[in-house]
Amino acid sequence: MTTERSRTGELAEFSAALNFTLDPFQRAACAALEDGHGVLVCAPTGAGKTVVGEFAVHLALAAGGKCFYTTPIKALSNQKFADLTERHGRANVGLLTGDQSINPDASVVVMTTEVLRNMLYASSDALRGLSYVVMDEVHYLADRFRGAVWEEVILHLPAEVRLVSLSATVSNAEEFGAWMETVRGDTAVVVDETRPVPLWQHVMVGRRMFDLFDSDSSEQKVLVDEDLVRYIKQREAADRMNGWSGGSRGRGGPRRDFRPLPRPEVLAQLDQEGLLPAITFIFSRAGCDGALAQCLRSRLDLSRPEDYDEVDAVIEKHTGDLPKGDLEVLGYWDWRAALHRGLAAHHAGMLPAFRHTVEELFVRGLVRAVFATETLALGINMPARTVVLERLVKFNGESHAELTPGEYTQLTGRAGRRGIDVEGHAVVLWQPEVDTSAVAGLASTRTYPLRSSFKPGYNMSINLVDRMGAGESRALLERSFAQFQADRSVVGLVRGIERNDAQLRKLRGQLGDAEGGFLEYISLRERIKQRERQLEQQTRSDRRGAAVTALTALRRGDVVAIPSGRRAGLAVILEPDATPGDPRPLVLTEDKWAGRVSVADFPVPAETLGHMRLPRRVDHRTARTRRDLASALRDTGISPPGRQRGGRRSGAADDRELATLRRSLRSHPAHGRPDREQMSRIGERYSRLLRETEAMRQKVAATTNSLARTFDRILGLLQERGFVADGEVTADGRRLARIYAETDLLVAECLRQGLWRGLGPAELAGVVSTLVYESRQEGGYLGASGPTEPIRRAVAATIGVWSQLRTDEARHKLTPTREPDLGFVAGVYKWARGDGLAESLLASGDQGAPLSAGDFVRWCRQVIDLLDQINTTADDVEVAATAAKAVRAIRRGVVAVDAA
Repeated sequence: MTTERSRTGELAEFSAALNFTLDPFQRAACAALEDGHGVLVCAPTGAGKTVVGEFAVHLALAAGGKCFYTTPIKALSNQKFADLTERHGRANVGLLTGDQSINPDASVVVMTTEVLRNMLYASSDALRGLSYVVMDEVHYLADRFRGAVWEEVILHLPAEVRLVSLSATVSNAEEFGAWMETVRGDTAVVVDETRPVPLWQHVMVGRRMFDLFDSDSSEQKVLVDEDLVRYIKQREAADRMNGWSGGSRGRGGPRRDFRPLPRPEVLAQLDQEGLLPAITFIFSRAGCDGALAQCLRSRLDLSRPEDYDEVDAVIEKHTGDLPKGDLEVLGYWDWRAALHRGLAAHHAGMLPAFRHTVEELFVRGLVRAVFATETLALGINMPARTVVLERLVKFNGESHAELTPGEYTQLTGRAGRRGIDVEGHAVVLWQPEVDTSAVAGLASTRTYPLRSSFKPGYNMSINLVDRMGAGESRALLERSFAQFQADRSVVGLVRGIERNDAQLRKLRGQLGDAEGGFLEYISLRERIKQRERQLEQQTRSDRRGAAVTALTALRRGDVVAIPSGRRAGLAVILEPDATPGDPRPLVLTEDKWAGRVSVADFPVPAETLGHMRLPRRVDHRTARTRRDLASALRDTGISPPGRQRGGRRSGAADDRELATLRRSLRSHPAHGRPDREQMSRIGERYSRLLRETEAMRQKVAATTNSLARTFDRILGLLQERGFVADGEVTADGRRLARIYAETDLLVAECLRQGLWRGLGPAELAGVVSTLVYESRQEGGYLGASGPTEPIRRAVAATIGVWSQLRTDEARHKLTPTREPDLGFVAGVYKWARGDGLAESLLASGDQGAPLSAGDFVRWCRQVIDLLDQINTTADDVEVAATAAKAVRAIRRGVVAVDAA
């Protein structure tokens, strides 16, 4: 990887200026960089990878060149800008994050990766003299929403630029390095798996702390601590004797009799063991806020009175510019009281000024316990002595899923502060559903492969065509890491197909290829099975359709019988639901349970057995209401019908095609053979192998050149709509090339068709918000279409264009553009016209659930970002000027404070 010749010069000078000795992996990476190689460094969180990036900065300055230092998020860019400014002086360091532009012509510029991508597409003059690019947290290219930006930069950077890629530990570093070598040339791969601060794993059961691993564990054999296993068994046995059942008694949740140790007591125990400061990861914003509130209600105080003045100074530095009238709305006083007690929450829903205050206080040791979501685990410099995990399950956007080993390692990687702690600690809080063997598996697994999320979109495709034409664009896409990984997977599939083909030929010989042979008989049997499956699916579909129709027809007060399952018995409908395809009415059962039921609870369609008068308002959350209504339901005298089995006549009984196939099977010569069963087993193996091989062939076909095929489909749609003509990008296409948004093509179409002409600044902000805002609830929010008639007209026209676009995308087999979301229209409109924060928050969000201040600010800034793009790309002078006015109207108060 590197030569052993003696080195003089820059590395020696750089090392001499440090107040610590370089670790072997840091020295190897820096030496490779000085020798002229590109470098990929993979090392654990907190190991000091950024030193290699700082050496690239040193080399650029020493040679009179330029270095761009890129990070995935603005907070990291701000942090790095502060670090490099302190080291190299304000004159030499700049910052570009979209929100901020400080000294952009400096020799060293820190920026988000999107900014560099946009520079490359625009062939910016700022790229002249660029000699090094540092890509911090390059493993972020696995992010399914923003990961493609990393690969775009890597593929487009000029060949003479040396790339320094810094990544968390991944198990396929060599694969990633091999790809980097193919697209960037000579690249040294430096991997270090040693944590700078050793990590001890624990499980906390009640107030007792146990080591997770037995002291006899080795890399070959992981053993769970015997004392831990024994104590859990004893506790479970004692709890059973005290009366709670060993099974799960909630709706799929933990045992309802189990009460975890309150958070204040957990923190007090950690404090007693000398394990603070600690970060407790809770996978929901509300959970973090609730945990902090629970601590505030207790007597827990982790602060030192002599630190109050310093805490107040940091608070004032970050929040002093907040409008005083908004402090109550922002929950400022409770937040400040918590900081005075050494406690805080940290999540994306917080006001940025609050979040940055917490970060600084924690790093200074003035806050000793933080409840955080997993976003804290990404890059932000907030290490702790201890990391606590309350649960090992989190919501991934679609369902609740168990943590992966990579996620577990990313979270616990925050434990152990280099230069401060001798060791770090990871503590899992035990609950009845926690399997200590599974925890040990998470903590000991070292396989975290990096998977590309790269795929072409409209903006990327139009920029590629504009820069290099369609042919070269396809070639570039085929050089992506995504295609590199796909092609490697194809090699294994092709070998599998070859092995299967050889085996199929051998089995065919045993079965006989001739007409009337056993192969033909097996084919008949397969066709019968396939037809039976089709008919069974049709029967299930018909039955589900009938159940959906019946549930949709139910009205408030209808009494039905839930035929089976945990909720079997009478129920009254409290809230009907006519959601197409998946109605989930709210019911109350005679057993006092209230909740939503679905088609899965009704193997036979629901039937109205009677009706019950309900009060105008029913608060099913209160035990008294549930008890009174359940009693009234039992008093109606309605009886559930006899137990329904859900029996049905299968479509197979009357199907002519199936009957014909069965007759052909019985009359086939092979049907009467004495070795029929033996040959059938061979035939089943043949059929199974044939299906498996066909599936592999389809996977190969779908994988080979898959990105280029997607690009061609996108190009076809762009040509249809006039953004590309005769292989050249049109004027409309060049506008699209400058719009960087998830809904880029929809924005470009709305501008081209003049749909937003005539709107005022606040109205334009409201309409534009529909293209960036995403409701936290599934399916988006399509409430009232806007507070003014011009907004309603513009929103309706925008949705009309989106609908046409979705139809075209379906025809071209492209991923559909997401639907406009109206959940932020009223809120940003009110804010942009000058209303107060309280009124604007109340008008924002999902169906009566107002946004948090942090979310409000975040979405305002995203609206500002898109309005800025409209200002610079719109041909219509009036629309461009209105967009600029809207930006100024939104950028005030809390939105303007501590922008990062």
